[in-house]
Amino acid sequence: MYFAEMLHEVFDPAGPEFYILLAVVIFLLVIWKVGGFAQIGKALDARGNAVRMELDQARSLREEAQRLLTDYQRRQKEAEAEAASMIETARIDAERFKAEQIAKIEDFVARRTKLADQKIAQAEATAIAEVRAAAADAAVKAASSILSDQPASSAANLMSAALNEVRAKLN
Repeated sequence: MYFAEMLHEVFDPAGPEFYILLAVVIFLLVIWKVGGFAQIGKALDARGNAVRMELDQARSLREEAQRLLTDYQRRQKEAEAEAASMIETARIDAERFKAEQIAKIEDFVARRTKLADQKIAQAEATAIAEVRAAAADAAVKAASSILSDQPASSAANLMSAALNEVRAKLN
C-alpha cells in the first residue's frame, strides 16, 4: 500500500515530482535520439581500451623490472663469488709470501751465525797465535837474560831446556 501511495504522489500531475520525472524522461529520449548513449559507450570503450593498454604497458614494465632485478641479483652473486675468490687468492698469496720471508730470514740468520762463528774462530786463532808469539818472546827474553847472567856452558844447557819448554807449550 505504501508503494501505491508513492506512485500516486510521483504521477500526480499537480506535484513537482511529476514534472521532474517528465523532464528526465524527455532528456534521456533526446540523448538517445541524437546518439548520446552511443557516444558515451564509445567514450567508455575508448577509456576502457586506454586503461587496458596502460595495464598492459605496466605489466610489461613490471616484467622488465623483474628481469632486471633478477639480472642484477645474479650479477651481485657473481661479484660476491669473485670477491670471495680474490680474498682467498690474496690469503693464499699472503701465506706463501709469509713462508718465503720466514725461510729467507732463517737463511739469513743461519748465514750470519756461520759468519759470526767463522769470525770467532778466526779471532780465537789470532789470539792463540798472539799468545804463542808473546810466550815465545817472553821465553827468548828470559833465556837471554839467564844466559847473559850465567857462564856459557850452563847457558847452552839452559837454552836447550828453555827451547824444549817453549816447544812443549806451543804444541
